[in-house]
Amino acid sequence: MTIGFTRVCLVVACVLYGYAAHAEIKVGIVISATGPGSALGQPQLKTVAALPKEIGGEKVTYIILDDESDSTKGIQNARRLVIQDKVDVLVGSSLTPVTMPMLDVALESKTPLLSLAAATAIVQPLDDKRAWAFKVVPNDDLMASAILKYIAKSGAKTLGFIGVSDGYGEGYYKEVSRLAPTLGLTVTTHEVYARADTSVTGQALKVMSTNPDAVFIASAGTPAVLPQQALRERGYTGQIFQTHGVASEEFIKLGGATVEGAIFAGEAFTIAADLPAGDPFRHATEQFVTAYEAVNGQKPNMFAAHLWDVVALIGKAAPNALKTTKPGTPEFRAALRDELERGENVYLNNGLSNMSKTDHNGYDERSAFLIKVEGGKFRLAK
Repeated sequence: MTIGFTRVCLVVACVLYGYAAHAEIKVGIVISATGPGSALGQPQLKTVAALPKEIGGEKVTYIILDDESDSTKGIQNARRLVIQDKVDVLVGSSLTPVTMPMLDVALESKTPLLSLAAATAIVQPLDDKRAWAFKVVPNDDLMASAILKYIAKSGAKTLGFIGVSDGYGEGYYKEVSRLAPTLGLTVTTHEVYARADTSVTGQALKVMSTNPDAVFIASAGTPAVLPQQALRERGYTGQIFQTHGVASEEFIKLGGATVEGAIFAGEAFTIAADLPAGDPFRHATEQFVTAYEAVNGQKPNMFAAHLWDVVALIGKAAPNALKTTKPGTPEFRAALRDELERGENVYLNNGLSNMSKTDHNGYDERSAFLIKVEGGKFRLAK
């Protein structure tokens, strides 16, 4: 399966090279197209064909590699892209554990890295390494704060926790355990499971044994279904909250009735149709959906939007960088990094982006929407 995918990647890259033989800007993309993170990486792979073929008046080449949801493979891919392919910017990975080692490559090569993963640790604390890293997915603390405030207002006093045993789950637990006491909430458990696990019955039973008013699940993609399914099938009737990592149709299809009523804080993309006509968030989503459907014949999900938004940010930053230097040089990579920090009021599928020298995520509470699974669809929570 991996060999077949590698061949596909090479074909995609060659086609794009053929189209842009004199391409100046090279974008290296590392995604988790296979392995446990494929639910995120596959939609991102399909997005590539919808991406703009020119940025700032220059042709752009996209070179796509699969990290197989493995951190070692991810860093190998990143090194190949900066050394062999001499890319101007790195994009990836889909997963936090794969992204973290790539930060070293970004620093060593002085190449901007725009991550598709979610954990706050990718961009905070903003040290020398993270000075080259940016993240398009809203930080854990922003979304955790929004959903925990909602949980507290709902009247819940105790909260069970189940999360994936990697940077995503632990990042959320860190924020939940920090914020909960300030809102009058007591976290009763800290249960974890691996993304590749096929059962979380034991963890669900341990959570239920503490009799929490509500349960918070910190997971992403289809693996997020397992804990909620286990809780419901064993009779838990309390409210269940998830994270923005569940915002895909696959989550609803796989979970069916067991995920009905799940509530999470997420991005505008997921509920764009519920926003007023003319809303700038809705416009950003409609632009992406139109481009994606034109090449794929189907609607995209939130994970696909991550890649689109990353390239949108590059598209905003590159024109000014091109005024002072040429792609393929250390000066261009540095200029591009500086321009990314200057991006203001950029409406994306993921939120309203305002990057700065001290904030490489760039979102505030205006980017967090309360979303509920209702009638088999994601709806804006009333």
